[in-house]
Amino acid sequence: MILQEEQSDLATPAGPMRTYVARPVAKGRYPGVVLFSEIFQHTGPIKRTAALLAGHGFVVAVPEIFHELELAGAELAYDQAGADQGNKDKVGKPVSAYDADARAALAYLEGSPHCTGKLGVMGICIGGHLAYRAAMNPQVLAGACFYATDIHKGSLGLGGDDSLARTGELRGEMLMVWGRQDPHVPAEGRARIYARMNEAGVRFTWHEWNGQHAFLRDEGPRYDPALALTGYRMVIDLFARKLGEGDAPAEPSIAVAEARH
Repeated sequence: MILQEEQSDLATPAGPMRTYVARPVAKGRYPGVVLFSEIFQHTGPIKRTAALLAGHGFVVAVPEIFHELELAGAELAYDQAGADQGNKDKVGKPVSAYDADARAALAYLEGSPHCTGKLGVMGICIGGHLAYRAAMNPQVLAGACFYATDIHKGSLGLGGDDSLARTGELRGEMLMVWGRQDPHVPAEGRARIYARMNEAGVRFTWHEWNGQHAFLRDEGPRYDPALALTGYRMVIDLFARKLGEGDAPAEPSIAVAEARH
């Protein structure tokens, strides 16, 4: 599937939010997905994840999660300095601003002429947490969270977050994927999230694999291609099932046309 990439600066209460969009060129409308990045923002691996999803028939919007704190277009490096800056930004932004950003991205997709209006969210690392919160918006039909950080300890943003407390607001189906060797979300943290989702009656699937933090990222020593391939397949299957396949019109074949006589 041939793709088109573009960008828009979406209005938020904290100023314009640079958002990157990947979508099929083929005519028709497609389901929408907001993809929330790691703390490093719109890097090569995130661009490739967006392209992979778009290539399976989705309009994918990737907002810059630290747009108030970094220059538009900023990509933090996958090194210690980049990690330090990203972690500083993560706790330097109010949780309410993250939520406003999610609403702006979802509204953008809902209003896009290329989108059916059926929406899902996906996120990686901090993005997994942001996807979890974004899925509390009632129009989100499905969410996929890969090793979502800070949910178990309520430490996202200025003053912490209430994500666990609000888990009962999740209405769409959730896909939760974790690495058992991930020090950022230890076994007791995963157990706490699982128990809360189960208690709240959320419809979800839960997958714990023998993988480290960042096993989905196709750069660096922790990348696990086998796990990544399995994870992407599950995400695409979930979104295809919950959001539909789009509504590009199909040309009737001669055989079908003749059968109508």
